[in-house]
Amino acid sequence: MTNPSPLDDPDYAQFAWTRYWRLMRWMTAFTLLVTAAVLVSFWMKYGWVSVHFYIATAGAIVASIMLTAALMGLVFLSSGTGHDESIDDPFKDEADR
Repeated sequence: MTNPSPLDDPDYAQFAWTRYWRLMRWMTAFTLLVTAAVLVSFWMKYGWVSVHFYIATAGAIVASIMLTAALMGLVFLSSGTGHDESIDDPFKDEADR
């Protein structure tokens, strides 16, 4: 039988997800700031290269930082709420040997 997850409690789940989305808002602001700084530095060093270069660079920066933030945020959410400990590990007895 599986143990109940702390995220099954609606109040606790709302608190945890609110904290996750607050982290994502901060990371969005940070991502936009970093993207703007990188694009300005490219423009100052190389001048106008191509609109496609700047679009691709901005897209790559935003996608990589936001994907990393989303996945790490979910790891922190799962671990910090005790959701990871609520699973039933069928191999626990084998690991103790």
